[in-house]
Amino acid sequence: MSKLTKSHALSLPVAFGDRILARIASLFKHTTKASIDFSAALTLIFLLFPLLLLIAAMIHYADGGPVLFRQVRVGRGGRQFVCFKFRSMNMDSDRALKEHLEQNPSAAREWRENQKLTHDPRITRIGGLLRKTSLDELPQVFNILLGQMSFVGPRPIVPDEIARYGESFSHCFSVQPGLTGLWQISGRSDCSYAQRISLDSRYANEWGLLLDAKILIRTVPAVLFQHGSR
Repeated sequence: MSKLTKSHALSLPVAFGDRILARIASLFKHTTKASIDFSAALTLIFLLFPLLLLIAAMIHYADGGPVLFRQVRVGRGGRQFVCFKFRSMNMDSDRALKEHLEQNPSAAREWRENQKLTHDPRITRIGGLLRKTSLDELPQVFNILLGQMSFVGPRPIVPDEIARYGESFSHCFSVQPGLTGLWQISGRSDCSYAQRISLDSRYANEWGLLLDAKILIRTVPAVLFQHGSR
């Protein structure tokens, strides 16, 4: 056997061993993060329970409608789950959106590009306040408790948005979607959709407990000063 053949033969088990170690390290990171998420979510639900009840009562009192908005979202590995939010829109939001887009070409263009509107006719008065303060996202702590989300990660998307991610989808959602992330601390609605995908891809490349801690710390002023919130 030539030296070149021997060297190649020796490199095979080494490369295989490296892949196994990388897989174990990745599993350890995911498991550690999931454990921290579960403990923190349980603690947060206990501490914020009075606030959750107060917000729920305000929403119900405003129009007598349901307190929660439930929507199918896409998470890690393309798995779908029901995502919870406090309802911030009118009861007939679908009709209101359709009529608004038909009557306003500029709004229709904005919706096509970003899936968001600067002036959204569906938002209720209390809903506007909840969105500006990001309090409408609080019920997603229960999604974290169920292991469907994390505190930090890409925002979970609706199935129709998968096509917009293209080839980046599998990479961006190789990690658990989050309550906050790089997009939230980088301007949210001030970012284009392409920038959002770029930020999600960056997080998937660099994620770790230290980065998560930095993002959580920066989320506080982003929420308080309402950077990019609409």
